[in-house]
Amino acid sequence: MTAPVVVHHSSAAERALLDLGRALPSDAVVRDRDILVGYASDASEVTPVVPEAVVRVRNTAEVSAVMRACHAHGVPVTPRSGDTSRVGGSVPVPGGIVLAFEQMNALKGVERADLLAVVEPGLITGELHQHAEDAGLFYPPDPNSLSTCALGGNIAANAGGPRAFKYGVTREYVLGMEVVMADGAVLQLGKRTVKGVTGYDLTALMVGSEGTLGIITEATLRLVPKPEAVATLLVFLPDDESVGRAVSAILALGIIPRCVEFLDRIALELVRPDAGVPVPEGARSLLLVELDGDARHVPEQTERVGNAMVDAGAVEVLVADKGSERERLWGARRELSHTLRRSAKHKLSEDVVVPRSRIADLLAVCHRLAEQHGIVMPTYGHAGDGNLHVNFLWHDPAQRPAVDAAIRGLFESVVAMRGTLSGEHGIGVLKAPYLPLEQSAGLIALQERIKDVFDPRGILNPGKIFPASAKRHHGAC
Repeated sequence: MTAPVVVHHSSAAERALLDLGRALPSDAVVRDRDILVGYASDASEVTPVVPEAVVRVRNTAEVSAVMRACHAHGVPVTPRSGDTSRVGGSVPVPGGIVLAFEQMNALKGVERADLLAVVEPGLITGELHQHAEDAGLFYPPDPNSLSTCALGGNIAANAGGPRAFKYGVTREYVLGMEVVMADGAVLQLGKRTVKGVTGYDLTALMVGSEGTLGIITEATLRLVPKPEAVATLLVFLPDDESVGRAVSAILALGIIPRCVEFLDRIALELVRPDAGVPVPEGARSLLLVELDGDARHVPEQTERVGNAMVDAGAVEVLVADKGSERERLWGARRELSHTLRRSAKHKLSEDVVVPRSRIADLLAVCHRLAEQHGIVMPTYGHAGDGNLHVNFLWHDPAQRPAVDAAIRGLFESVVAMRGTLSGEHGIGVLKAPYLPLEQSAGLIALQERIKDVFDPRGILNPGKIFPASAKRHHGAC
C-alpha cells in the first residue's frame, strides 16, 4: 500500500536553512524534491512526510551548526542513519528537516588491547562485524537488517538480534558517545573503560531514546574475543507447545547458546525453499540453535544439546557445522521478513517479548487471534529471550480494522503476561498509541519531563514514543 505523501512548507524552516546556507558547505543542504521524497518514509507503514530539506552532515561541527540554527528557529529535526525502522522512527514531521548521516560512516579505529571500536553513526552494522572479525574480535549485536542498518539507528533503538540470548543487546556494548544536544552543545558521555560510576549514566539513557534526547555523532563500542568455533542445529518440533520445553532442556544442561531462533509452521514453509531444508514428516515448527565458543568444547556441547532435543520430543535434529551451510540457513532466516512481504499485499510485524516460560502461551494467543479475525499470522523470532515477531498478512484493504483489533489483542495479552510491547524495534510512531497499555500515566509523564529538560523546544525527533506527540505530529491515535 502506498500512503499519501504529506507536504508542508514552513517559514521557520526557511529561516533556519538561510542560516545553514551561510554556515555549511554549499552541497550540504538538499532541497531537490525528487531527493527529498526518498527521505519521507522508512521501512514502516507510517504515512510519508516530505521534509523541508535534507542536511547531509560530514562531521560533528556541522551537526552542531544544524542544531543551533534549528533550535533558534524552532525547527524539528529527524536524525536518520538508515531507513530500516519498522515503527516510523525516522519519518520526519511536517515543517521539519532530516539530518542525514550517510556521509558520517567512518570506523575511527579498532583497539585490540582495550577491546573496543570507535565508530560514526552512519557506519553499517555488518561492516563493523567484518572489521572486528578481521582483527580477531567480535561485535555481538546482529539485527536481521545488519547489511543495511547503521549503528546510529541501532543505538537509538537499542537493537538486538538473534545473538541477544547469550550476548545481550546494543546497550551492553555502548561504553560512551559524543552527543550533540538540541541547542548545538557537544557533550562527551560515558567512558572508554568497562568500569565507571561517575555521575548519572546518561549514556544508558541515550541508548534506546530514539533520537529524542540528543544526536549521537560518535560511539565507543565494546568488543569481545572472536569465538573459535560455531555450530548450528536444526531442531524440528512436532508442535508449538514443544518450544518452551526444548529451550528449558537446553538451559538445564548449563549451556547458553548464542542463538535460539523459532519459526512456526507458516514461516517454516516460506523459508524452506531458500534454505534448502528438508522438512521431515510431522514437523510443525523449527528451532535454529547456534552454539559458539572454544573449539575443544563446541562439538561436545553440540552433541549434548542434540540429545536433549531428542529427549524433549524433537522429530529430527540436524547439525550444520560447515560455514556455507550456516550462511545459507541464516541468509534465509534474515530474509524471512522480506519473504513474508512478498506473500501478501499488506504486512505488519509486531516485535513483542514475553518471559521465556510464556512462549507457548503467546503462540496460542496468536493462533486464536488469527482464527478470530481471519488473518494469516506467521510468527518467528528469538525464542531464547522470549522475543517473537508476530506478523499480520492480508490482501483486502477492508481487513485493516480486523488487523488493528488483532494487534491490540496481541498487545493486551503480552502485557497481561508481564511482557513488553517492543523488544528491539523501539516505539516510534506506530506503537506510541499503545504505550499506556504497558506504562502508567505517571511514568509516561515523567519521561516527557525528562524529554523537556534535554529538548525544551521539542525539536528532537518529535512525534515519536509518546502518544500525545505522535498524534499531534503524525495523526497516530
